Amino acid sequence: MNQIMKYKYFSTFLLLTLIVISCSQNNNDYSKQSGNQKQLRFNENGEFLIAQFTDIHWDNASENCSLTRQSIQYVLDRQKPDLVVLTGDIVTEAPAIDGWNAIAMIFEEAEIAWCVTLGNHDAEIDVSDRQEIFTILENFPHFVGQAGPPEVEGAGNYVLPILGNTDDKTQFLVYAIDTHNKPTDDIYGHYDWIKFNQLEWYRSESKNFTRLNDNSPLPALAFLHIPLLEYYNIVNNKNTVGKSLEGIASSDVNSGMFASFIEMGDVMGVFCGHDHENDYVGIEKEIALGFGRRSGSDSYGTLPTGARLFRIYQNKRQFDTWITAKGEGDHTYYHYPSGISSIDEQELVLQEATEVSQSVNGVSFVYYEDRFERVADIKKSNPKKSGVLTNFSLSPAESEDWMGFEYRAWIKIPKTEIYNFYILSDDGAVLSLNDKVVVDNDGSHSQRRSEGKLFMEEGFHDLSLLYFERYMGEVLEVGYSSRDVTETTIPDSMLFIK
Repeated sequence: MNQIMKYKYFSTFLLLTLIVISCSQNNNDYSKQSGNQKQLRFNENGEFLIAQFTDIHWDNASENCSLTRQSIQYVLDRQKPDLVVLTGDIVTEAPAIDGWNAIAMIFEEAEIAWCVTLGNHDAEIDVSDRQEIFTILENFPHFVGQAGPPEVEGAGNYVLPILGNTDDKTQFLVYAIDTHNKPTDDIYGHYDWIKFNQLEWYRSESKNFTRLNDNSPLPALAFLHIPLLEYYNIVNNKNTVGKSLEGIASSDVNSGMFASFIEMGDVMGVFCGHDHENDYVGIEKEIALGFGRRSGSDSYGTLPTGARLFRIYQNKRQFDTWITAKGEGDHTYYHYPSGISSIDEQELVLQEATEVSQSVNGVSFVYYEDRFERVADIKKSNPKKSGVLTNFSLSPAESEDWMGFEYRAWIKIPKTEIYNFYILSDDGAVLSLNDKVVVDNDGSHSQRRSEGKLFMEEGFHDLSLLYFERYMGEVLEVGYSSRDVTETTIPDSMLFIK
């Protein structure tokens, strides 16, 4: 059966199905809608692969449909994802039912689980009811998305549990959240915001899953179409990687969704579409924020059509993500939570280790008191005392204000790889490794965090830390992470003196 005949067949089938549904509609609740869902499960290696396609802008009459289909098929064949997430503006030209048929056929023939969160354009054509789109999609065997609770505003607010590879215990969550279209009045801006009862729904779902997981939040990703306002905070951040070729078209009103993600503690990353010329990812307040790659040849933009991929891991609060596109292959790898990327791997120069003999654990310090404004002022002052500590500590300080420390140690790096170091301090602090400034958190300020990366060879490296406190509150914390090490303060066991 050729593709045209398949589309006609499915169109007729779905129209008849819709008539039956409309004539025999009952009060099925949200739980019943999700009762026959295909189970999503980590593989035997404890891994699960998600492909995000976005802004396909399918027009069934367009000659570009074959190009879009080829682009999507390239990703499916190359990556073999366990789940496909379509993040909005998928079918944007009438007849919608034929467009959704054509899109569905791609994933149904591949026998891949797939789901949708709607964009602002999806219900602007002959299917004007967002709920009606899900009525169409729920007829496809491999579709695992849901219309969501009818009492929650929008359509497509749902959560998909991913089960463990040896049991039926939920190990990971995928949230889909509707970002709607336009607000009721232009005074509120061009795009609508996520509504309060959607936040209530998310918080309730998150609490329930947390309770069932011994009161520990499950790791999760959230997908939506229109970016949150907090995306502005990662633009030009040194840990943000990817293409940024246009602005951020978000709601003007902050819904509080991001604050809810922080408070509930499960969502590691939020990924959207909408802005076709962006595909970057960064981290804000320990949550990754990112764009997918535009996926349709009829969508505006210059970036090659492709997808964003996510590899998640059972029992680990981390994920890897990258862009893939025909003609480009896989690129711009990004690791959460370290923020280490393939860009870092290309640009950072390996720092060689130093031979150190007869070392013992410890950190040497010199203590100063003076009216410091920057760390450079410390060495202009006269030392007041010195000694040895087990770690970086302010305990030897004899004054709460106008004091400073110079710490020296050898840090023993366990494995050759890229490390992300951070300083949390009030006031200023600067961390140097092998006489190279890695983290600069200098100046007079309240509690603030700064980070820096270094490619380090296994073995000993010279470490210097300068810190000063001006007045009102003293804080000093130094930590690190890598692809293999979850962020932690530098332990005593890594610090040595001769």
